[in-house]
Amino acid sequence: MISAVSERYDIHPQTLRLYEREGLLRPSRSDGNTRLYTDEDLERLEVILQLTRELGVNLAGVEIILNMREKMEEMQRQMEQFVRQLNTELATNYRPVDPAPRTSLIPVIRTR
Repeated sequence: MISAVSERYDIHPQTLRLYEREGLLRPSRSDGNTRLYTDEDLERLEVILQLTRELGVNLAGVEIILNMREKMEEMQRQMEQFVRQLNTELATNYRPVDPAPRTSLIPVIRTR
């Protein structure tokens, strides 16, 4: 709930509402329209607070950074999926090639 989150992070409830209006946070709602924050919401809030409090980033910058993070995470997921598919395909379709016939390494001694 908004009151618990604002107390936990020492942030005014209006600031949380502002973050929601700006699209930085998207808490779910209960049947009674109470904001409910998930662990993911809280992790995102921690990033927002770190950017604004410690690094001095304004809300427009925070939005850009969060969007870039989401895109990078999606790219990482896609890359991991590609590697899994490639490994599966290699495991399924790889057939070892028979090595070239070996020649004897024992020297031939010729006598006359």
